[in-house]
Formats: sequence, structure tokens, C-alpha cells
Amino acid sequence: MRKLVAMFSLAALALAACSSGGSSDTPKADGKPQVLASFYPLQYLTEQIGKDHIDVSSLTPKGAEPHDLELAPAQVSTIGKADAVIYLSGFQPSVDKAITEVKPDYAYDAAKDANLVAADHDHGDHDHGDDHDHAHGNLDPHFWLDPARMADVAPKIAATLSAIDPDNAADYEANAKTVAESLRELKDSISQGLKTCEKDTIVVAHEAYGYLVSDAHIQQVGLSGIDPESEPSPATLAAIKKLMAEKHVTTVFTESLINPKAAETFAKETGAKTAVLDPLENQADDSKDYVAVMKENLEALRSALECN
Repeated sequence: MRKLVAMFSLAALALAACSSGGSSDTPKADGKPQVLASFYPLQYLTEQIGKDHIDVSSLTPKGAEPHDLELAPAQVSTIGKADAVIYLSGFQPSVDKAITEVKPDYAYDAAKDANLVAADHDHGDHDHGDDHDHAHGNLDPHFWLDPARMADVAPKIAATLSAIDPDNAADYEANAKTVAESLRELKDSISQGLKTCEKDTIVVAHEAYGYLVSDAHIQQVGLSGIDPESEPSPATLAAIKKLMAEKHVTTVFTESLINPKAAETFAKETGAKTAVLDPLENQADDSKDYVAVMKENLEALRSALECN
């Protein structure tokens, strides 16, 4: 159902863009380069670097789960007409396919510089079996939950923008340095905030948080794997319950874009409470940007892990 919603939302978005001239062969009235980002974290980073020099839009509609993105034909055509496309290969198969089909002149793949690592599924008795089968294979794509990895991608996005708009190259380079510095500061605050915690295990809706907690040696255990739609087996749920008891886990984390019912039911069965940990795959609240949500995630973790 989420795939159908995403597909129809994109079709409406594409039609609206065509009617306003946003995806036609002629540039917008403001004459700015048109840049497409495949989902919110890359949109945020591109906006911070491009500032007022470019127009950035996301291929993933507001409130949609980017894992499920299906592109309408009109949206695929828009990718071919964009001045640049910023995406993450292996995360959204429909975007990868569209890039291959229409071959935009400038397409930057963040996977080249995000230092993706293999997903960690070693949870002792906890075993998802086939739950982890997904298009991105064995690599964890959620690099944006590590601000330092976001910082590493920033200069490459600046270089892409400079290629399509050389007159403003100096601004793009300077903006990339500024945002990279702030992202590394955010990384430092997260590392410090998780440095002294009483507990070392979190139970989450799906295993998106490896990059966020790995430096603090915190173990994530997901009701679902890297793919949020994977279904845990009864044996997996039993193993998680056992681990929660051993590790004194009292919080089950839900998410902003996934129906929380399954996690809430599981929490009730184990006597745990629920709290929100946002994987930031899309922007759930327009009033809270990437940095604001990451700070909320830190506070949610500190509370659940009883950090000093």
C-alpha cells in the first residue's frame, strides 16, 4: 500500500511540476539550476551547500517511506531534464534504474564517498533469517545518521554544483566547508552524549541506526532488518525478548514514518515503554530539520540508555 501511495504522490508531483514549468525543457523563471535529490538527507545537504543559487527538490514525496519509492514515467523524465541529480545507489532501486535509463549529465552517487559498511546482524541468539534481503545487499545505506559521513559527502556535492554552475563555485566550496564543520561538531556532541551510559542495547523498529551508535559501542536490535517492511519470525521475537531481559532494556523505539502498532504491541508484551527514534529517511515535521531531529534522537537515546 505504501508503494502505491508513493507512486501516485509522485505522479501528482510530476504533473504539478509540468504545469508550473518546473520539469519542462525550459528553465524556471528564476533561471536557477534545477537539482533533484533522491530523499531528504541528501536534499538537506544539497540545500545547505547550494543556498539561494539553486532550486532543490526531492524525488521522495513528503511523508513517504523512501525505501518504497516507485517513480512514475513523468518523474523519470524529470530526472533526465534536471541539471544535476544527487542520489544514493543501492537504497532506492527505482532511482538507480531511472539514472541508468535517462543518464542525466550530472549525477552524483553519495555511496562513493559515504564509507558504507556491512550491516551488523550479529546479535547472538537474535537471528532475522531472510529478513535482511533487500536491494542494497549487505551494506547498510543509512550513512546520514553519522554526521561525520554526511560531512565527507559535502565537498563532493559542492563539486557537482560547481560543475553545473561554475560562476558560483567559490560559494559552493565555502558553504560545503561550513556545513561540514557544523556536522562534525554535531558528531562530537553525539559521541560525548553517549560516552557514559548505564545500558548498551537498544531495540528499534528497524535496523537503521548502526552508524549512529557504533562509535559508542551500543548494540541495536531490530524488530525488522535494514528493510523496514521485513517481518520478524516468532523465533526472532522470542530471542529479542530474552535479550531485553538480559540487558535490562526498558524502551522499544518506534519511528515517525512506520506504523507503530507492531512495536507498541511488542513493547506491551515485554512490559517496556515506547519512544520515537527517527531514522531521518524523510522529514516528518517541516519545522524540524536534519540537525534538530538528530539532537532529538540523541536525547531519546540518552534517556533510554540512562546516560550520565
